[in-house]
Amino acid sequence: MSYTAEMRESIKKVEATRPRRMEETHRRLTLEEQQDLLRRFHPDYLREGMRELRVGPNAGDRTPNEFADLLEARSRVDPRTFDLSRVDYDTDVLVIGGGGAGASAALLAQEQGVRVLLATKLRFGDANTMMAQGGIQAADRPEDSPAIHYLDVIGGGHFTNIPELVEALVMDAPEVIRWLESLGCMFDKLPDGTMVEAHGGGTSRKRMHSARDYTGAEIMRTLRDEVRSRPDIQVLEFAPAIELVLDDKGQAAGAILMNLETGDRLLVRAKTVVLATGGSGRLHYQGFPTTNHYGATGDGVVIAYRAGARLAFMDTMQYHPTGAAYPEQILGLLVTEKVRGLGAQVVNVDGEQFVYPLETRDVEAAAFIRECKERGKGVITPTGQPGVWLDSPMIEWLKGPGTVEKALPAMVRQFKRFGIDIAKEPMLVYPTLHYQNGGVLLQTDGSTTVPNLFAAGEISGGVHGRNRLMGNSLLEITVFGRRAGRAAALKAKEVKPGRLTLEHVLAWERQLAEAGLNPQIVSPLLLPEYTRHVR
Repeated sequence: MSYTAEMRESIKKVEATRPRRMEETHRRLTLEEQQDLLRRFHPDYLREGMRELRVGPNAGDRTPNEFADLLEARSRVDPRTFDLSRVDYDTDVLVIGGGGAGASAALLAQEQGVRVLLATKLRFGDANTMMAQGGIQAADRPEDSPAIHYLDVIGGGHFTNIPELVEALVMDAPEVIRWLESLGCMFDKLPDGTMVEAHGGGTSRKRMHSARDYTGAEIMRTLRDEVRSRPDIQVLEFAPAIELVLDDKGQAAGAILMNLETGDRLLVRAKTVVLATGGSGRLHYQGFPTTNHYGATGDGVVIAYRAGARLAFMDTMQYHPTGAAYPEQILGLLVTEKVRGLGAQVVNVDGEQFVYPLETRDVEAAAFIRECKERGKGVITPTGQPGVWLDSPMIEWLKGPGTVEKALPAMVRQFKRFGIDIAKEPMLVYPTLHYQNGGVLLQTDGSTTVPNLFAAGEISGGVHGRNRLMGNSLLEITVFGRRAGRAAALKAKEVKPGRLTLEHVLAWERQLAEAGLNPQIVSPLLLPEYTRHVR
C-alpha cells in the first residue's frame, strides 16, 4: 500500500516548496499565541471531554470522562468474602508494574538487602517504556546544566510543575545516564566516545541521549536483563493488581493480584508497595488513537485512589503531535519527535509550513488540529482521517544521504512495510494520545499520601505539570523508579505491619452510595474494551 493519487498530488507541492523552506526559518509562537492556540484546539480544553469527580480525595476535580468512569467504579474484589488469612506471597517490597519504573524500583530496592517481588500485568517489559523511541534527557555537557534543564522542564509544563519534583528529575539525570551505561545500555556515540546529543521540542540545549530510535527498548532491555540476573528479585508475569490491601493502621500492606490465565486471585503481603503501572492511553480519551501498549488502562491510579491516595493534574493528557495517520493499519503509532529534531518540517496539503516544528508537544498538536479542522488544510485519507505532512526527506537534504536510514531505522522499517520510503516521501501524521501527565501525587522520594505506598513513572502527577517535554519520560521512570525503590526498601526495614484489611473498599462502597452513584462497571479495567471480557 502506497499513497493514493490525491496524496501524491499534495506531495508534489511539498517537494516544490522544499527548496524555499530550506532557506526559511518559521518563527516560534509568542506565549500569548501559544495560550490562545491551546484554549481553542487542544483536547484538554474541551469541557465536554471531562467531568468532575464526585467521590474520593479529589472530589470536585475534573478528569476525562473515560477515566472518571473507572475512578468511580466498583471494585473487582468483594471485601466481604475475600479471604485475607491465606497469603500466597510474602515479601518486603512489592513492585507492581514491569516497565522501566518498576524494574528500576526493583533493582534499587534489592540493593538495600530486602526481599522484592515484581508483579506485572503482561510480560515483563510489556510497557510504554519499550515503545519510547527518541531519547532521554540529561544535562551533562559543559554548556548545559541541571539548572537550565530545570527551566526548560518548568517552561514546557507551563510553569505548573511541582518544583521539588522537577529539581529531583534534573539533578539525578546525569547519574541516571552513568548508571544505565554501567548496566550495559548502549547509547549513540561519536567515534571519540562522546555521547551523541540532540534537541527536542522545547529544549534550549542539546541533551537528548539516544540509541538510534530504539531508546526505550534499549533501556528496557538493559533493566530487564539486570533484574533477571538477580535471584533475590522474584518476577510474576500475567498477574495484574486488582486491589491494594491496607492494614488496620491505614498503611499499604500488599495487594490482590489476578492470574490472567485462570482468573484466580492471589494475595501478596508486603511491608511497602511501589506502584509503577504506567499510563492510560488505551482508554482512548475523546476517541483519539494512541501510541500506548496494550495494557495501558490506568489500573494503578484507580486502585491507589480507592485506597485514599490524592491525585494531581488529572485534567491533562499529552497528545503527541506526530502519530501515524496513514496507512490505517498503523493509525496512532508513534512517529518519534526525533524526526523533527533531525530537521523534518510539518507542512499542510499545499506544502506550506504552518508551525515551527519544535514547539512544545501540546502547542504543536493544537496547531495540527487547527490546520485540519479550522483552516481545512489537512490531507484526507480514504477513510476520512485528516493529517499533515511530516517532511522527512528534508533530513536527507540537510544532513546528507543515508541519514534517515542510520538515525531512524525503526521508522524506516515501519513505513517500508506499506511501500513508503520515508527518506524520499513524507509521512502523514496527526495527534495521538501519548502520555498521562497527571496521576498519583508524589513526594521526591516517591512516597504518596497513603503510608507505605510509593509510586513512580507515568502513574505519577506533578513532574511535568501540564505538558511533558520529549525525553523526560524515560528520565522520569528511571529517576523516580530508583528513588521510590530505595525509599520503599529502607521503609520496609522499619515497618511494623498490622492486620490485613479491605475496609477501605467497604468505605469506598459507602461513598459511592452516599453520592447517589450506582456504577455498573468494575475497575481496574485491565485490558481495553475491544478485547474479550476479562473475568
